[in-house]
Amino acid sequence: MSHTADNENKIRVGVSIGDLNGIGPEVVIKTFEDSRMTQLCTPILYCASKTISFYRKQFGTPELNINVLRRIEDASPKKINIFQVWEDDVNITPGTPTEISGKYAVRSLQAAIKDLQVGNIDVLVTAPVDKSNISIPDFDFKGHTEYLAAEFPSDGHLMFMVSEFVKVAVVSGHVPLKNAAADLTTEKITKKLKIMHQSLISDFGIRKPRIAVLGLNPHAGDKGLLGKEEEEIIIPAIKKVFENHMLVYGPYAADGFFGNSAFSQFDAVLAMYHDQGLIPFKTMSMDMGVNFTAGLPIVRTSPTHGTAFDIAGKGVASESSFRQAVYVACDIFRSRNNYKEINENPLAYARLRSDR
Repeated sequence: MSHTADNENKIRVGVSIGDLNGIGPEVVIKTFEDSRMTQLCTPILYCASKTISFYRKQFGTPELNINVLRRIEDASPKKINIFQVWEDDVNITPGTPTEISGKYAVRSLQAAIKDLQVGNIDVLVTAPVDKSNISIPDFDFKGHTEYLAAEFPSDGHLMFMVSEFVKVAVVSGHVPLKNAAADLTTEKITKKLKIMHQSLISDFGIRKPRIAVLGLNPHAGDKGLLGKEEEEIIIPAIKKVFENHMLVYGPYAADGFFGNSAFSQFDAVLAMYHDQGLIPFKTMSMDMGVNFTAGLPIVRTSPTHGTAFDIAGKGVASESSFRQAVYVACDIFRSRNNYKEINENPLAYARLRSDR
């Protein structure tokens, strides 16, 4: 499917609005006020038209080409569609997280996921939430990833940070650093590597991906002098998947690996804990990076930044990462469809290739 596809075939991008007092609404508006975006996809925002009106007036944004929905079937392929999740008069206070802003962030997400489950939208792009105010009785999760994993069961999932420069995933995600080492097992690393390998093939169209694995300790343990995790946990995992014909190498010392650009020799990198992977990734790709939840049966992306309450409501937030999240979601959706077609009918695909 190309960017010039017919309206009927355009990818339906569901957008959860995030925390109403963060920069989510701003980056969403800035992304879709560009009319070229509705040529690429059919956006469906899950919030209320009053929310968009509030921020549009706040920033002096020109009138948007909006279609307000009460039935998802009425979505227009040529407009910014707003599915009215609520019609309440919500008190919006940019820059200040509140119980109310968290409550409506959850309502937006739940409505979008409901439509994703029944196929009313093709992909989901989530604006940032504040983990401290989304804990309500019917949402007992740390954030988007955990909730999506519960709603769309699979054999496992992976927080995959992707950009045109580098792709990085982590073994232990949102856990305290003091627990990161204890969180590692050979089985867990093996599972993450398998998810990453399959994602690179089916989601990014890389036939024979090369994956690098980082060590946990300084200098990748220095042959056991600075820690035993490399020899006892990480190397056995690498050997296990390599025996299954996966091109996985390491463990590499994290500092030199990024410092000397060794990462450019690989299609993706598996880091052991959150900051080990995300600090170099965000240093290189903060504005254009995307957070993709690999391993799930659905496509979900988000920007790499958070709610940024310190600049919310000031009109200075960059929409680059959010826009890129929309692009990546659409690209992955197409890639998965192509992969499915190839595997279901390999002979037809071979004939198509030979005719070119």
